[in-house]
Amino acid sequence: MQNTPALLEAHKINKIFPGVVALDKVDFILKAGEVHALLGENGAGKSTLIKCLTGAYKRDGGDILLNGQSISPRDTLDAQGLGIGTVYQEVNLLANLTVAENMLLGRQPKHWGIVQTKQMNQMTKDILNQYGLNIDVSQLLSAYSVAIQQIIAIARAVDLSGKVLILDEPTASLDAKEVQMLFGVIRKLKQKNIGIIFISHFLDQVFEISDSITVLRNGRLIETVATNEISSIDLVTMMLGYELGEEVKAKSDDDIERETLVEFKDFGRKQMIEAFDLKIGKGEVVGFAGLLGSGRTETAEILFGVTPHDSGSATLNGQDINLSSPRAAIANGFGFCPEDRKSDGIIADLSVRENIILALQAQRGWANPLPKTEQLEICKKYIKALDIRPPDPEKPIRLLSGGNQQKVILARWLATNPDFLILDEPTRGIDVGAHAEIIRLIENLCEDGMSLLVISSELDELVAYSHRIIVVRDHQHVAELIGSEISTDSIVETIAADLNLVDSDYTLKGVIS
Repeated sequence: MQNTPALLEAHKINKIFPGVVALDKVDFILKAGEVHALLGENGAGKSTLIKCLTGAYKRDGGDILLNGQSISPRDTLDAQGLGIGTVYQEVNLLANLTVAENMLLGRQPKHWGIVQTKQMNQMTKDILNQYGLNIDVSQLLSAYSVAIQQIIAIARAVDLSGKVLILDEPTASLDAKEVQMLFGVIRKLKQKNIGIIFISHFLDQVFEISDSITVLRNGRLIETVATNEISSIDLVTMMLGYELGEEVKAKSDDDIERETLVEFKDFGRKQMIEAFDLKIGKGEVVGFAGLLGSGRTETAEILFGVTPHDSGSATLNGQDINLSSPRAAIANGFGFCPEDRKSDGIIADLSVRENIILALQAQRGWANPLPKTEQLEICKKYIKALDIRPPDPEKPIRLLSGGNQQKVILARWLATNPDFLILDEPTRGIDVGAHAEIIRLIENLCEDGMSLLVISSELDELVAYSHRIIVVRDHQHVAELIGSEISTDSIVETIAADLNLVDSDYTLKGVIS
């Protein structure tokens, strides 16, 4: 597609939020009839770039061209009118309306102000027939599968816009057959010269459906390449920012025989994480590595009962335990520091003291409140131990830095004296000093006999403090690295291994009826 003219161009796009450069002079070019994958880890700038292209954000610098003409969409509706449509992972249609009502919402055919239902249904059938979709359009949208709803959302977006289609994680909730159904639609759109931006964490799908790939990292453009000119290992390396050949020393006591603290057998949840076996010893740090969306966080949430498992069993010190809810997990000596501390961790308007004692109070029961003097004693202990700044237990936690908020969440769980602590991205988004302190804390907790499961995108960190590393890919635990196998090289190679790099011509005929 080298000689194909550009359809959508973004040149030197800047977007700045208070204290953060979200996009730093990013270039992006989409051609007509091209599927262009936009990749990057969490915080890379993908969503910010899409929001600048669609008018959801006002850019702070740079130019956007559509068919060679400069555009500045005021909002998503304006972008839609210009020809840029977006379909998100969560289908943004109305499940309580019919398929036809969704398809032509806001532009239904009317006569004397009355919607012409028969005409609306026929118009919708004609649109969907172009995608090989033959369904009863008078049925509620909720009557159909997520895959069918995605296709309807795509058909609506194309009918409204018709030049550029942005697909943001469209396959996240689909099974393998439904993915191929969707890819058949994408191939039909390519034939109509529609340019498609495809955002996904499933690299095998990226290699299967895309023509070119752009990688962002930390708000910067890393590279744009033709899909058939890059290997899976090189792509993962670009996304993570780790060059193969880095040497990081693994822990020397990896071969110590540890008494098992907690064991999970055939543990999992359908369409979330494939059933797995996992043992964690006393005083052991087990690291979890994988790309964003691979199933790392899903594993943590199932282990802690945030999302109930639907298969398998768990034992603690050889005794069967119930992990059906976070309350049950806490009762069994589990703790969990979530990935998104702002939405899932802190309660912004409460004080440092109130945030720290939350889990301990829940453990004791709300009918048995902790006296304030005891609360203050606990808080002062952990404020000193973790060097939380400022050392004021009554200060609202929202006024603390990200690193100190992270320390408060750690203090919350340490106050419960857990046997098993799950840390999901414990060093993300914090300054260098707090970063080093939290790593040191992980090592100290391990030395004190606590068992930890640590999820991190910082591979060199995982290698430094983990006794074992589980690699997660495509919602499966695909490998366990131990001893001399633990290195950034081997993690990257395992993440990239065995991608299904197929190039088949799937069609919808006969798939949907």
